Amino acid sequence: MAASGDAAFERDLEWLSLEDDESIVWVGGPDRRTLVPTLAIGIPLSLVLIGIPIIVGEYLRVRNTVYVITDAAVYRKTGVLSRDVKRIDHEKVQDISYSQSALGSAFGYGTVELTTAGGAGVEMAFRSVADPRTVQQRISERVASHREPEPGEGDVLEEILAELRAIRAILEDSSGRGDAPTVAGERPTDPNSNPARESDLESERRSPVRRERPPDDSATPTAESESETNPLEDNPRENPLEERSDDRSSDGDRSRR
Repeated sequence: MAASGDAAFERDLEWLSLEDDESIVWVGGPDRRTLVPTLAIGIPLSLVLIGIPIIVGEYLRVRNTVYVITDAAVYRKTGVLSRDVKRIDHEKVQDISYSQSALGSAFGYGTVELTTAGGAGVEMAFRSVADPRTVQQRISERVASHREPEPGEGDVLEEILAELRAIRAILEDSSGRGDAPTVAGERPTDPNSNPARESDLESERRSPVRRERPPDDSATPTAESESETNPLEDNPRENPLEERSDDRSSDGDRSRR
């Protein structure tokens, strides 16, 4: 088990439950120098017995806060009388950042914040840890190692790319020969067929069927029936116009006599 960090925190790890193949990378906690502001306020107030509880409470909080980085996850343990342990796997870590206040920059400690994919805000924070930049780098290295593809995944991707290239070559070859790919349910196009004839057949298939009406007795008579019922064509001699013209000619002859 390789570990680095504060020896005082390494002695108090009975709360940590690790997997069989999980090893500790780093152990730490809040820097002891963060107690300086508390002492500066608590010592004057200790004269009236108010500063002593403040100093003791802050010391117990710092003493019972432990941060652990393993090759699989990050852990945080807090609580004085109670115990609160939180774990985040490296696969879920989305962003890692650190910040330092003016006092932290002077004394060399800061806060490392972790956010996860789909989480709302900061999911875990290592507050007041010494050398926050190094802690951030350790977590980033572990997160990056878990995001790398496992052995064998690269071969699968190469096979998929090879198949896609082969399909593309076949499509380009067919398009160069002028062979149009046929769609399921569609007849292949014959280059020797007449497109006008095919369009006519298509229009006949799509046009609705028209039903012929039965012959009606009251329908308009045909030319043959009209010729049978026309008295002028049946008996041209009995045409009244010709008879009238004959009568006029006979009257003219009578007047000349």
